[in-house]
Amino acid sequence: MVVLQAIADFGNWFWGLPILFLIVGGGLWITVRLGFVQFRRFGYICSQTFGKMFAKAEDGKVSPFSAACAALASSIGASNIVGVPTAVVMGGPGAVFWIWLIALVGCATKYTEIALAVKYREKNEDGEWVGGPFYYLRALGGGLGKFLGTFFAIGLMIELVPSLCTQALSATSQFVILGVPEPVSGTITAILVAIIIAGGFSRITKVMDIMVPVMAIIYMAGAFVIIFMNASQILPAIKSIFVYAFTPHAAVGGFAGSTIALALRWGAARGVYSNEAGFGTAPNSHASADVDHPIRQAVWGVFEVTVDTLIVCTVTALLTLTTGTWTTTEYQAGSIAQAAFHDAFGVAGDWFVAICVWLFVFSTIVVSAFYGYRQAEFLFGLKFSKIWRYIYPITMIIATAGIELTFMYMITDGFLAAIMIPNMIGLIIMVPQVAKLQKEYFNTPDRYYLADKAAKLAKKAAK
Repeated sequence: MVVLQAIADFGNWFWGLPILFLIVGGGLWITVRLGFVQFRRFGYICSQTFGKMFAKAEDGKVSPFSAACAALASSIGASNIVGVPTAVVMGGPGAVFWIWLIALVGCATKYTEIALAVKYREKNEDGEWVGGPFYYLRALGGGLGKFLGTFFAIGLMIELVPSLCTQALSATSQFVILGVPEPVSGTITAILVAIIIAGGFSRITKVMDIMVPVMAIIYMAGAFVIIFMNASQILPAIKSIFVYAFTPHAAVGGFAGSTIALALRWGAARGVYSNEAGFGTAPNSHASADVDHPIRQAVWGVFEVTVDTLIVCTVTALLTLTTGTWTTTEYQAGSIAQAAFHDAFGVAGDWFVAICVWLFVFSTIVVSAFYGYRQAEFLFGLKFSKIWRYIYPITMIIATAGIELTFMYMITDGFLAAIMIPNMIGLIIMVPQVAKLQKEYFNTPDRYYLADKAAKLAKKAAK
């Protein structure tokens, strides 16, 4: 218990100023080193992602979109529905501005870790592409590379135990108010997770290809209905985001007020949690994609952050601000979104949010479990990993039988800090390699970017 408390205390410290220096500072350095690629090439990135979402891969291979959907399934989770309102309640409307800023910086970070994952991936015994921080950190060479890679793999494999328990508790708690006991909904969730991950990454991508777009569209459609029911508050809400990012917000209603520092702290933390840039998790999915160059897959990292944070989180933020539920004392921070739907639709709104949260969390759990057994494979081999993957559903059942949610969040934060540090160190050191890959991709005659550009011009000319 003393060890767990120490981990929790470390997490509380890290998710303050240290996270800003490491994630924001490191992300800014990466952005500058790559020539602000997420802005300069945004049009091309959109054409290669949003424009090719439904391109099919060859039989037996994983398409870039499928890999991105799997990664999105992990990042689009409870933070999108629960975390954003919490940031607003704790830091005021200005927190949303900092969520956006973190996302813009995070685009370059995620782009970098995906490019490195594809560059250093390997084939396993089953003939599947495997890759991630444990592979590219090891490529640093010497004792440092081996230590960072192994430390990350062990840390993530273990971190996912409390993390997935936390996710399971977040999902099942939504059904308690509807009369469904946590052990019941937790057991059902765990069984479904076990069935999907038993089929390996191929089955996971097939499920997520359908599940991720559907759940995101359903949630945003419901949120948009409420936002437009409060259309007169849209412009004031947007104005408050920019104004209170740089000025303190006075107390109003049940809102205790906030400073610029609080807006920055909560916006940064929720922004990082939302898009997972720097976590080192998404590269595990992207390494499986069938692509001709690391940068071609890396652009999907920008797509992920755009969808997850700049679109879904923004919708939740507007839902929170336009309804005014964040200023009341009647609701806890974590139930603000549910309160907005309840006020608009009554019990039907409660069920809608409960189902949305469950879908978001379920997708996160499935893909995160895959990340965990990939670490086990790297450390102990393929056979051990196929056993380890069932540890996660089992611990989820145990957690929903009576473990306290708040403490689980604190433990998860501590472990996340431990794995983010080696990953960000590696990205900062290795970003020149990505710059070299980027130069190759955008400047090689008749290949990659220039080939795409020529094909686009030819298509225009043919019309």
